[in-house]
Amino acid sequence: MSLADNRFQVRAELADAARGAGRDPESVTLVAVSKTWPASDVAELARAGQRIFGENKVQEMLAKISEAPAGLEWHLIGHLQSNKIRKLLPVCALIHSVDSLDLARDLSRIAGELGLIVRILLQVNVASDEAKFGFPVGVVKVAFAEILRLPHLDVRGLMTVPPFEDDPERVRPHFAALRRLRDELAREHGVSLPELSMGMSHDCRIAIEEGATMVRVGSAIFGRRDDGAV
Repeated sequence: MSLADNRFQVRAELADAARGAGRDPESVTLVAVSKTWPASDVAELARAGQRIFGENKVQEMLAKISEAPAGLEWHLIGHLQSNKIRKLLPVCALIHSVDSLDLARDLSRIAGELGLIVRILLQVNVASDEAKFGFPVGVVKVAFAEILRLPHLDVRGLMTVPPFEDDPERVRPHFAALRRLRDELAREHGVSLPELSMGMSHDCRIAIEEGATMVRVGSAIFGRRDDGAV
């Protein structure tokens, strides 16, 4: 199957999951995770109608943007180092992976110097997985008020990367916990947090059932990389 066929099948599966959960399929955004794949694959998917692409590394995103078609929307979904912020901000539509108060402060400061407002999601380690980045739940609750006050950030919602499980049902509690945390923060601080970025190729249906508005799909569209990662 071509990349366009893969994308069509993924979109159909996402729509089916949304309808099964009583949701509008248009409420779920597909982020095609193009990390490690060439700009030619991005161009092929762009011709098929895909507009939003996710990258893990700033340098790879910058290189790919220079080769890919214009008019695409790029999201950073991987860990961000502060020394890469200045290069990233002018080209990134949404940062999914703001995982510390210090990073949020640096983003706001540099965005102010560049005259930008940065759209971000706060990455939360709801599973307390030592192998993953993200705010611990208790820490994000304490830091949230200060993050909201940072003048050059637009906090759109939350993101999580749960531990990989062969049985996707085992990650459902983590997705449900992120949704509850989002609702709690929105209610307590009187803000709108419309986005929940959660779910990947193997568990996106469960994520949608638990309220995901963005799913980050790589292998189901592009295939498996040589290292077997998804």
